[in-house]
Amino acid sequence: MEAAIRIVLVDTQHPGNIGAVARAMKNMALDDLALVRPQMFPHADATARASGAVDLLMRARVYDTVDAAIADCGFVVGTTARERVQHFEVHDPRIAAARLVEAGTQRSAAVLFGAERIGLTNDDLARCHALLRIPANPEYASLNLAMAAQIVCYELSLARGAKLPEADRNTPHASAHEMQQFYAQLEAVLQEVNFTDRTESGVHLIGRLKRLFNRAQLDANEVNILRGFLTAIQGKRRKAGER
Repeated sequence: MEAAIRIVLVDTQHPGNIGAVARAMKNMALDDLALVRPQMFPHADATARASGAVDLLMRARVYDTVDAAIADCGFVVGTTARERVQHFEVHDPRIAAARLVEAGTQRSAAVLFGAERIGLTNDDLARCHALLRIPANPEYASLNLAMAAQIVCYELSLARGAKLPEADRNTPHASAHEMQQFYAQLEAVLQEVNFTDRTESGVHLIGRLKRLFNRAQLDANEVNILRGFLTAIQGKRRKAGER
């Protein structure tokens, strides 16, 4: 089964970059492009830069939120320019591509690229299972969005052609939508039992728990088990309240 990989561009400012990314994708036989809040699209510059990939560009789906763009994805990788990001695994493109292709054989996987100037926000990163960083000259490490996308698409193409080990799980990864439903229920239960962040700021608990479960890469059955556990807790509390 060929891996389903989605390229997601978030808050792209320059329409020419959207077209150039579409061309980079078609060069490497990728065809699933999602755009989140593009500042200018459709646009003549995007069409011009897409060159022979206008068909792919015209099929691109536009979303209002990152959650909507990755709702059916089981594994999400965010791109970053930072060498280290606290609480995240940061891979080079080759390792990240191999993981994306393996995950994409079970359920769609996604790569997120942020806005040209600021990259992905902390909110966007919280939706990622791992991060991808392209090593570059430390004296001039800035890569254009389209250049970065071309490198990542090339590595994805290589990984697709490699012989992959058989997946060690029969159940696909939980989708991003399923994970968001789980997190919403988890947060509700934490509030019901008055379990709060004991640190000085007291605001990081749910973020830490999300990172923990994202690193675990839960499958759909595991999420159902955890949600059943949370539902049981809620049921016990309601019965106690009734008595």
